[in-house]
Amino acid sequence: MSSTNLDQLRFLGKAQELEIDKLFRTVIKLEGSDLHLKVDLPPHVRVNGVLRPLNRGKVDDEEMVRLIFPMINLQERRKRIFEEDGGVDFAYMLEVDGKKWRFRVNVLQQMGHVGLVARRVNNKIPNFEALHLPPSLADLCTFSQGMILLAGITGSGKSTTIASMLEWINQRYRKHVLTLEDPIEYTFVDDKCLINQREIGMDVKDFMIGMKHAVREDPDVMLVGEMRDRETFETAIQAAETGHLVFGTIHASTAPSTIGRILDLFPQAMHSAIRSALVFNMRAIIAQKLLPSIKQGVGRVPTCEIMTFSPTIRKLLLEGQDDKLADAIRISGDEGMQDFTMSLRDLVQTDMIDRPTAFEVATNPEALKMALKGINVRETGVLG
Repeated sequence: MSSTNLDQLRFLGKAQELEIDKLFRTVIKLEGSDLHLKVDLPPHVRVNGVLRPLNRGKVDDEEMVRLIFPMINLQERRKRIFEEDGGVDFAYMLEVDGKKWRFRVNVLQQMGHVGLVARRVNNKIPNFEALHLPPSLADLCTFSQGMILLAGITGSGKSTTIASMLEWINQRYRKHVLTLEDPIEYTFVDDKCLINQREIGMDVKDFMIGMKHAVREDPDVMLVGEMRDRETFETAIQAAETGHLVFGTIHASTAPSTIGRILDLFPQAMHSAIRSALVFNMRAIIAQKLLPSIKQGVGRVPTCEIMTFSPTIRKLLLEGQDDKLADAIRISGDEGMQDFTMSLRDLVQTDMIDRPTAFEVATNPEALKMALKGINVRETGVLG
């Protein structure tokens, strides 16, 4: 029997339940986002952004092996990658009271011990309102061609925001959406769109082969995952150039700094060509951070910086004036742009977050202080 069939049997509840399923059920019951397992510590669950130990004994090496290796052994590929690389990522499925849950799992080795971090992925894809995202993101979903990047650190909600944007498209347009993911996080249900989701290692050998196939699969919209290296970005930008709307993620702290992060993937001699490609094909960069909320019933809320590729932004990019991008975002009032200062001000004024949280993450505390006093930051000389 193939490893894929084994997963399907587990998903349908026809295979023996694994010991680790009890911990995953606890995460679901606590509405936690992450499960952490480390030898000589009790299991920890992250709830509303805070790691909390479970009220039970420490996990020793023997229990860790019992918990983790049955999951790895479900697929030969997982075993091979773990043995060769010392760690492996995969999706894990569990059914609880008739409801199907997915976890994004990373198994790692550290100081001679095995450990695990698993992210719970919500079944239902929330809309912009439920996620408290700016409604202007809907405008970006109407493009028929180009690239949209979500920037942020790990755990900043990038994948959830992209899923929400793809679901917005799914509910409104008759298009073919193709995703290449490692692993698949959110599973979509076809509405108006036809959606094909391919998992690296299970459905296709690797990302580059998946992209090679993609050009023959007639996609309108593509999700290509994380921009980790030069080859990934080159392939994604080529897809945007040939008439597709491409979504991806990248590790960067702000929208303007994403430009430098992209350029760092390429040698200096190619920077001019990459700037031109960005000018003609990039539609927006959205930088995002997740913050603890003070609103009842809301665990965390995103603060978003949105840089759309207006004529001003394009001109600055072509001229290499990246240091002026932040100012251009701040003073642009009619192109759907906002910086973190504007976003944090709105979150404080709508009682979504408290002032100390806002100032702790503010890129420019002085600009935020002025904004909260009612001074229009678009008209001041203070960069947001």
